[in-house]
Amino acid sequence: MGITFQVAGRSTCDRARVGAIIVKDRRILTTGYNGAPAGLAHCDDIGHLIVGGHCVRTLHAEQNAIIQAALHGVSVAGGAIYVTHQPCLTCAKMIINAGIRRVIYAGHYPDQNAVAFLQAARVELVAHPAPGKLEPADEAPMNNV
Repeated sequence: MGITFQVAGRSTCDRARVGAIIVKDRRILTTGYNGAPAGLAHCDDIGHLIVGGHCVRTLHAEQNAIIQAALHGVSVAGGAIYVTHQPCLTCAKMIINAGIRRVIYAGHYPDQNAVAFLQAARVELVAHPAPGKLEPADEAPMNNV
């Protein structure tokens, strides 16, 4: 998860610095962070494009990680995605269709539809504490992936 937060630091939209890494067989396949499409101006440079309370100038970190895999011919089917924030519904649908089987996230995002879709598709959704945060004493330690 620490690497995922390092990737988030590359984000070019300061409304939410989000990072994602896709892992399979304990190897990092791709990374992604939220930012504008390739060759287009970033929020950090020209400002946000807000529609319905969300910045739509950027692609989400999960989207960029999945797109990078497709661009370079890397199969992510059967893999896991680590994300600094719980995926939104659009990202959840992309995760499902990419064949990713596990989502590990640190920060909550209030999208119950995304949770419902992931559960219906039998994609494991795992909350993981952000680096440096202690787990509550009444919870068992998380297994390393």
